[in-house]
Amino acid sequence: MPSPSHSNSEEQLIHVSDDDQAIIGSIARGRVHGNPDLIHRAVHILVLNPEGLLLLQKRSLHKDVQPGKWDTSVGGHVRFGQSYAEAALREAEEELGINLTFQDLQYLYFSKIRNEKESENIQTYLCHHAGPFIPEAKEIDELKFWSREEIQSHLGTDLFTSNFEEEFAAFIASPWQALLK
Repeated sequence: MPSPSHSNSEEQLIHVSDDDQAIIGSIARGRVHGNPDLIHRAVHILVLNPEGLLLLQKRSLHKDVQPGKWDTSVGGHVRFGQSYAEAALREAEEELGINLTFQDLQYLYFSKIRNEKESENIQTYLCHHAGPFIPEAKEIDELKFWSREEIQSHLGTDLFTSNFEEEFAAFIASPWQALLK
């Protein structure tokens, strides 16, 4: 179940340097969206099932950013005082209703997303899980496992978030891409 502050614009995030090496301080969540100068940390988890298919979430039509588009399995901000891995575990529980441990996460890579709305430094993890999942109703309209071919055939069609398309490109360029069927 999501915490009460999950969508709170006053939730404190970690304001960092471009290279992620320096913590500048805490910053309210409500200030980072709409100001790409405020670089903050985020986390993604790519969830693969035993058949090698990738779980994607369809963003709620009520979301402010890219509503109704398919996105990374799990994604969210790192709260001030949290590590990337701690944030990943929290987000997996909030968004998918699954309780993971640090041992369930495999670190994949560090990436950056920079656009007119926000600037995020991201650590991406992989986990293997077949469900069942309990999607967070306010955030997610649907969950579905996708094959590599299904994803590739829909790239550039506005079906996916731009952030997911960047994430997918990074994953396909990584050594772990062979895990996706």
